[in-house]
Amino acid sequence: MITYPSRHCTVELQALPSRIGQVRRIVSAQLRYWHMDPLIDRASLGVTELLSNVHRHARPDKTCTVEIELLLERLKVSVYDHDPRLPVVGEASPLATCGRGLAMVAAMSESWGAVPDGESGKVVWFTLPTPSAAPAPAWERRPRFTAAESADPRFTEVALVEHPAGEHRSEPAPAHSAVPG
Repeated sequence: MITYPSRHCTVELQALPSRIGQVRRIVSAQLRYWHMDPLIDRASLGVTELLSNVHRHARPDKTCTVEIELLLERLKVSVYDHDPRLPVVGEASPLATCGRGLAMVAAMSESWGAVPDGESGKVVWFTLPTPSAAPAPAWERRPRFTAAESADPRFTEVALVEHPAGEHRSEPAPAHSAVPG
């Protein structure tokens, strides 16, 4: 079952390898819908790792629910399953082929955690800052049209202008078409 309220998406599934790829595509599509494209790679990686843990470790079954919520300044991705055992970040040897998933989730996210969910389950979650919550750059670099016109009227010179942090320009740049006429 999939529900798509305006700032919330829930997917219930069996954490099988084929379904994990489907959930990754659902998360990507939802983030595009919310215009949160910069978060797609990290959210997809995180949800893949959490679902892989359910597939590998959860007992008695692999049934779980993925929930993504767009909050004020962050995206929260949660995976609920029916295994009450909380995950532990392990120390993987350099040649190990597994055991780094939660460490990767911790490294790429703003925060993460795992808490019991009722008597027979848990939720593992992580958050990512939304692009609008990212600090503004000290100065902006944006194209500005120069006063000089090109010898060829089909093209216009563009210069990058650096603006000091305190100076904020909101006037639009003049529009020029690359098509003659």
